[in-house]
Amino acid sequence: MDKYSVRIKKLDENAIIPTYGSEFAAGADLYACTGETVTINPHETKLIHTGIAMEIPTGYAGLIYARSGIASKRGLAPANKVGVVDSDYRGELMVALHNHSSEPQSIDNGERIAQLVIAPYVVADFVLSDELDDTERGEGGFGSTGKK
Repeated sequence: MDKYSVRIKKLDENAIIPTYGSEFAAGADLYACTGETVTINPHETKLIHTGIAMEIPTGYAGLIYARSGIASKRGLAPANKVGVVDSDYRGELMVALHNHSSEPQSIDNGERIAQLVIAPYVVADFVLSDELDDTERGEGGFGSTGKK
């Protein structure tokens, strides 16, 4: 497995550097850097600070996903479903956590709140065309490929 150095800057001395939960984990855990417990009321979204900024390599993006534990057990997940951190962004990483549950949920300082996957991407050169190649699926939309 290839590893790349990603430079991290602590914006708060109490910030926790992202960590991987296992040798083969794709996502690195992001930690809350709030200084205190933050309560997110039902169906409310709050911006949670991480206290870090990073230098993602050119040609890669940081994708911020929900952590399965707090999403399935507590109803907390990024409000935008997947956050995208571009390689030229140098500001603080923050997670807009939304409470999908019917109970208030608390986030403690230092708690793991989301996971960051660093992935390559392609920049498309969009070319206008009057025709597109035919495929078996064609213009079939949602559910057109069947249930199985």
